[in-house]
Amino acid sequence: MANFLYLTAFSIAAAYIAARSAFPYAALIGFLIPFSYAIFLVFVYPFYFSPFRHLPEPKGAKFPWAHASEILENRNGPAYRKWMTTVPNGGMMRLRVLFNQERLLLTSPEAMKEVLVQKTYEFHKPSQPTFLFRQLLGNGILVAEGAEHKEQRKALLPAFSFRHIKELYPLFWNKARESTEEIAKASKSSSESGPEPQKAYEWASRTTLDIIGQSGLGYDFNATSNPDGKIVQNYRLIFDNEPPNFRWTFVGIWAPLELMWYLRLPPLSYGKTIADSIRSFLTKRVQEKRGLLEKDAASQIDIMSIAMKSGQFSDAEVVDQMMTFLAAGHETTASALTWAIYQLCNFPKIQDRLREELRSSLPSIKDHNSTITAQQIESLPYLNAVCNEILRFIPSVPTTVRDALVDTTIQGQFIPKGTRIFLSPWAMNTSPTLWGPDAQEFNPDRWMADGTANSGGSKNNFAFLTFLHGPRSCIGKDFAKAEFLCLLAAWIARFRVRWPEGERLDMDLHGWVTVRPGHKLPVLFEEV
Repeated sequence: MANFLYLTAFSIAAAYIAARSAFPYAALIGFLIPFSYAIFLVFVYPFYFSPFRHLPEPKGAKFPWAHASEILENRNGPAYRKWMTTVPNGGMMRLRVLFNQERLLLTSPEAMKEVLVQKTYEFHKPSQPTFLFRQLLGNGILVAEGAEHKEQRKALLPAFSFRHIKELYPLFWNKARESTEEIAKASKSSSESGPEPQKAYEWASRTTLDIIGQSGLGYDFNATSNPDGKIVQNYRLIFDNEPPNFRWTFVGIWAPLELMWYLRLPPLSYGKTIADSIRSFLTKRVQEKRGLLEKDAASQIDIMSIAMKSGQFSDAEVVDQMMTFLAAGHETTASALTWAIYQLCNFPKIQDRLREELRSSLPSIKDHNSTITAQQIESLPYLNAVCNEILRFIPSVPTTVRDALVDTTIQGQFIPKGTRIFLSPWAMNTSPTLWGPDAQEFNPDRWMADGTANSGGSKNNFAFLTFLHGPRSCIGKDFAKAEFLCLLAAWIARFRVRWPEGERLDMDLHGWVTVRPGHKLPVLFEEV
């Protein structure tokens, strides 16, 4: 990317000099110099001078999009999964995107370990997505870098401790129970001729928004029962109209994003309005929370309260953190729950086996007074196996990106400053080298054998990359898994989910940061 920026600057300078010169061929020279440099960067440097020219790469790349064509066609994940198994490599491969810009795809645990653990702060998130996230969400833990990230993570860790999450299981169960009531009502009233399909993703998104509202802010959005609430509508607009810069990052398009943002140009203009609306709500909530903490700090156990009690954040900084947790904290789990329903529709025998375990071990989901504990949920082996396999097989965030902040190395390979690195959970999580010959099959039993409940049988921690690893791993990992377990348990205990007759759907991948079905997964919820 830096080379293309240099080319632009050089071209402008050459044109200016040519225009000011009295030399008769100055205009021609002013054109030929940047044109020749462009030819060098696009057609010569990648193949004859690049430090990555000897690395393996997938076949079939055609100019100008090269490998970006397949990334665009299949969304951000399936292509990397295919290349992982079809391109022999020693831990990394080269990809080329628009005009032969180079990217590296890491494919080995050793390479992942260097980037995510050993040299975490030598690699940072790309500037354009980070800029937009910062404008929309503020300077929260998602975009903070270096020492600032370390300080924020340390201050927020108590909110995600195992002890604190255990206290939230009854809240998760109560919201899950409430969502089953609303789904049952909607299914019964949708048609006189029988239940009509319900969009699983929409129900999942509204339920997880309610959960992060209560556990994060101590506030109930009532999104499950009211799909037309302002907050619900705001997040629906954000996720249904994902800005294109995330896609640009992967396929090699550079755009003056900062200028576009400040000029409020489409398609970014709606994002500012929505973000301001959510931020205004959270600012008022922080002010209310200050008063509650002064009266009874001990009873306030939500994430916002813990952040405020740490003394590490100003009120504005607390708002930034909550903007981050509200957006990321509900969308990723909603996607996981949706993909779980998708797979259980595909594998009804797995669904029946799971339901049998749930109904024999948990209280009735129809009992309004029922509750559960962390121990009850975590002691269900098949529930945990199904959830772990979903998180392995269809991770909500398919690929993440890092840029080299300095000249460095990965597995002895020189990595110039500015090199863009792809790390793909979609690929690593289904690598036959790490998971065996059935790696690309959905099989919860891999988590059921002796000694495999926490590993799925893989011998390497970096085989499961859903939550990343190291200092920048997902701080909400245990929170998300606990929430996911409770929601899936409630839904499957009460409903048999299945495809409408003759309407089995494909995945219809949508989104670049998180992936979810574009059709939002319309399925039948039948009470059992």
